[in-house]
Amino acid sequence: MTYKMINDPIYGFVTIDSPLILELVNHPIFLRLSRIKQMGCSSVVYPGAMHTRFSHALGAMHLMKSAIESIVRKGTEISKEEKEAAMIAILLHDLGHGPFSHALEHVLINVHHEELSLFLMEKMNKEFDGKLNMAIQMFTGKYHRKFFHQMVSSQLDMDRLDYLQRDCFFSGVVEGSVGADRIIRMLDVHNDEIVVLEKGIYSIDRFLNARRMMYWQVYLHKTGLAAELMLQNIVKRAKYLYTQGVELPCDETLKFFLQNTFTKEDFEQNDELIDKYLKIDDFDIWHIIKTWENSGDKVLEVLTKGILTRRLFNCEMSIEKIEAEKLKTVEKELLSIGFLPSDLPFLCLHGDVSNSAYTSAKQGIKVKMKTGEVIDISEASDLPNIEVLTKIVTKHYLCQPKVVS
Repeated sequence: MTYKMINDPIYGFVTIDSPLILELVNHPIFLRLSRIKQMGCSSVVYPGAMHTRFSHALGAMHLMKSAIESIVRKGTEISKEEKEAAMIAILLHDLGHGPFSHALEHVLINVHHEELSLFLMEKMNKEFDGKLNMAIQMFTGKYHRKFFHQMVSSQLDMDRLDYLQRDCFFSGVVEGSVGADRIIRMLDVHNDEIVVLEKGIYSIDRFLNARRMMYWQVYLHKTGLAAELMLQNIVKRAKYLYTQGVELPCDETLKFFLQNTFTKEDFEQNDELIDKYLKIDDFDIWHIIKTWENSGDKVLEVLTKGILTRRLFNCEMSIEKIEAEKLKTVEKELLSIGFLPSDLPFLCLHGDVSNSAYTSAKQGIKVKMKTGEVIDISEASDLPNIEVLTKIVTKHYLCQPKVVS
């Protein structure tokens, strides 16, 4: 039997005892994830946050294996083939992520990463003669035992359990830690649905609180947000310049995506697109940032040099909407130092971000009480914070170069 151990900083030894899974881990399409950062631009705030989608995928697979073994111990029958398929589904769930993960999603290519992940899984499935059929069914929610899809994608899935622990560890934000081991031990299946045993309620409460805290303290930190917006506008500015006939030095593959706009349908109809997409990772973006530092375009130079020398835009965040008068003042100051009206959308950056730790309207987290009754976690009477956790919080931001702040 093929047997592989990988030393993971979160879980210790992650074991792979499936020849098929080992082949997938060593496949070039999966190995590409080792060149894509998990947390986008968060390392400008938390220097340790340099881990990759590759390590996250392995960690999520490890948790899937543990969760299935925990559920089996409680009496649910799961075949060896189903276990392997579920591990493959979560292992490959992030294949479609582009450079810097979410930071450039819908900016470089306007297709959701989950749709690209499915294209890539189907591409690999052809290569592996249909061996990924069951995994793809679980990933898409088409497998007849629906609880497997919940473990891949839901409000309490192996993806979230891993990224919260991993991002907490590498950012050093200990408040984001979740008790994944205990949560996994509390999982069960009831009427083809994942449930949490009643004694695991407080672990779920901690999990939801940690998720809310990580979003506002880490993922949506105003300095990280400023870096992310600058990165997005480097790409947007380059696309704009290409439409104006300006030639920028650039790798041909990346230029192909900067000069063209593609939809989900384009990827479905043209296999060459996905092959080109696979060639792009974080290193390509860093290369163009360094290349365009002296591009001759004033806006592009402000953005690229700002990223490279940490002259990040000033970012204000508020619960109140940014007043129109304030936006006009910023724009007027930018015009006064030599920028053109057409430059303003790339320099005066405003909008909003929102988050809620738990949405009861979606497929919720169900708790199986000692009485046998199954209720939504939001109905658990001894969780006073749950109302706060279900509330969608929106914050408005204004980012601009520090010379005008």
